[in-house]
Amino acid sequence: MATQAPVAAHYRASSGSFHLLRWENREEFEALQTGLRNEYQPNGMTEQILVNRMAQHEWLRQRAVHLQGLCFNAEGTVEDDKQFALYLRYQATHERAFHKCLSDLLKLRAERRKEQIGSESQEQKKDLQDARVRLANARAAHLELDTDIRSTIEARLPGHEAIPFNELKPVLSLALEEVFGTRGVKKAA
Repeated sequence: MATQAPVAAHYRASSGSFHLLRWENREEFEALQTGLRNEYQPNGMTEQILVNRMAQHEWLRQRAVHLQGLCFNAEGTVEDDKQFALYLRYQATHERAFHKCLSDLLKLRAERRKEQIGSESQEQKKDLQDARVRLANARAAHLELDTDIRSTIEARLPGHEAIPFNELKPVLSLALEEVFGTRGVKKAA
């Protein structure tokens, strides 16, 4: 196991930054990165950083598992308990770090969705308020027109009898439909 000491020392020294070791395959690492990018489709710099860190932590976890395997002899027993325990800790550390990055990525996306929903909700509230204002204006215009019609129709000429507006309204509606040709349009609507 004398060959493991330099590898382990380099592994510990590189915990602050990520480096591929001489015996590791760069194409496999790039395939891992590409696979994670394709799966999570990072949007923006922060998401790209999180996905890259996920790839690094998964790679380092796999490295720790490989190094654990080197701690066993031909009979299947561990030759160096301290090295094996160290590699187990590295594996657990990088599993947690991977899941932390994934959790951060998912939280960031959830926050963005909430912001989008909130802004859409605000737009919907504004549209609803605008519609309410238009409805109130239409009701006011209708009431004003109705009042004008009533006052005009209910004004009696000398010697004529007053006819209530409610009795005249159907007759006037039919007359207006006939004049403007809206009878067929109104029925279709």
